[in-house]
Amino acid sequence: MPNTRGKFLLRVAVTCLVVGVAVKVLSPHRSAETVPDGQKQPLTGGDFWSKSSGKKEEVVKLKEAPAKKTNAPQEVPPKEEDAGAQAPNPEPSRELSAPLRIVHLDLKGAAPKVKYLEQIFPLFSSLGATGVLMEYEDMFPYQGDLKILQSPHAYSLEDIKQIRNLAKLSNLEVIPLVQVFGHLEFVLKHEAALVKDMVTQVLEQHPDSSWFHMGADEVFGLGESQDSKNWLHSNNGDKGRMYLNHVTAVARFIKEKRPAVGLLMWDDMMRQIGVDVLKESGLQNLASPMIWFYSPELNLKAIDNLISKYQEVGFKGVWFASAFKGASDIAQIWTPLGHHLNNHLSWVKVISSMSKYPSISFRGIVLTGWQRYEHFTVLCEILPVAIPSLAVCLQSLVHGEFADKAQLQTQHILGCKIEIDKGICEGSGAFAGSQVYNMVLHISRNLQKQTDDLMKDYNVRGSFTHYHRKYNFANPRNLGFFMEKLKKLLDEWETYMENFRSQMEAIFFPDTVEEWMDENVNRNMDRLRKMVGDAERIMKLKGRPKSH
Repeated sequence: MPNTRGKFLLRVAVTCLVVGVAVKVLSPHRSAETVPDGQKQPLTGGDFWSKSSGKKEEVVKLKEAPAKKTNAPQEVPPKEEDAGAQAPNPEPSRELSAPLRIVHLDLKGAAPKVKYLEQIFPLFSSLGATGVLMEYEDMFPYQGDLKILQSPHAYSLEDIKQIRNLAKLSNLEVIPLVQVFGHLEFVLKHEAALVKDMVTQVLEQHPDSSWFHMGADEVFGLGESQDSKNWLHSNNGDKGRMYLNHVTAVARFIKEKRPAVGLLMWDDMMRQIGVDVLKESGLQNLASPMIWFYSPELNLKAIDNLISKYQEVGFKGVWFASAFKGASDIAQIWTPLGHHLNNHLSWVKVISSMSKYPSISFRGIVLTGWQRYEHFTVLCEILPVAIPSLAVCLQSLVHGEFADKAQLQTQHILGCKIEIDKGICEGSGAFAGSQVYNMVLHISRNLQKQTDDLMKDYNVRGSFTHYHRKYNFANPRNLGFFMEKLKKLLDEWETYMENFRSQMEAIFFPDTVEEWMDENVNRNMDRLRKMVGDAERIMKLKGRPKSH
């Protein structure tokens, strides 16, 4: 959900699939057992996501299958007074003593092993965090029919229990996040209707959580299927109402399951919906909006307008979301400290202004750490690489600035000196994962550069071209001028990568290590390996003329 985060055609296709299914639910000619998508029909609980007999169904989100046309328009006008009558408290029953600072762990890529979480949860707490937002995605150990959603390296039920206990030991609130509308690519690659069971299973494994995040952002293809168009035609083209129909239904279901839990949702889909429509939906009695912006310089006036709008709607609380990683580029390998520091300093200004809003309260801020822009895109910065950024951002929120006191505290905790201008934490580091941090820095700075520099060598350019290698044709004397340097460079990197892989495997599962190496290491290592192999083969020919 970063600003630049994967607004690709795939998402449009995915949204269309779900919205079409959603609208069909509202038709009187459809079974009540069909999965809805985007409808504001009041929820009765058991029949909202129930499976239809005889065929598999698509789930809520951004993708539409070819839609069957329906002749009857679908009307779903939930009455304002009905919404209000059924609405529980959007806040948790446990009262907050102070706004929360929550670290978001995006587990749809490079999910850390539990033993690494055991090391970094105390670090989060010492830096000023008061909770973690766990966006499990396919790392959650779904049971029964939902097992198809699991990653091969998904956490076990015992792991989830251990994660909760580890968080408790570090005085961290655990907030689970289940996407119920946007970013469900990991569900939609399977053919099943799953959202109700997903929510239920995650709730069951988090009995002590005071908050639950239902996602619901970036529904890019809303209203694009034929069934959706039919519904919109009968409802004045109101996409906002279509969206609200669904999220309020999901929220009611969650509150029926866990009345005491407070609900959170990303706010971006609400930004263009009118105040009256939002009020009518009753959403303000069910959930709290989380306003997210990740750029270094925020538009404070636009955020002021959003807070004022949500206050007018009747929301009791508002949350903010910043970013400490994964929001600067889709394939970012090294976290830009200045970018994320400035984002948080901008949010400090917003937080400081909250006293001017008399009837809406600031409940907390989530420091998002996106690992992929969406399920099918490349990895962003891995977590150890972003720990210094997280430290800078948390300390900026704690102190309201990143001046001497915050810098000294950060240096004391991390064991290295933050250099914002250089974008690094200088020194060996004492935090969990610091070895990976420093090794990724070395790789990003040197592997490709050293490989490219070797390719620019006079004798490589003149006597070891693609043509020479293709036809095994070169002067052994000329190869000798760079052969030793080439083999030395390869040997050094082979040894380095063996150590690096060992450090990575202590933190991540094998699929993450393989993906990171393939994206950031193997291309250059393979170039060096092939050069050595070609040079050794041609040297043995002793300058024999080429053969065609």
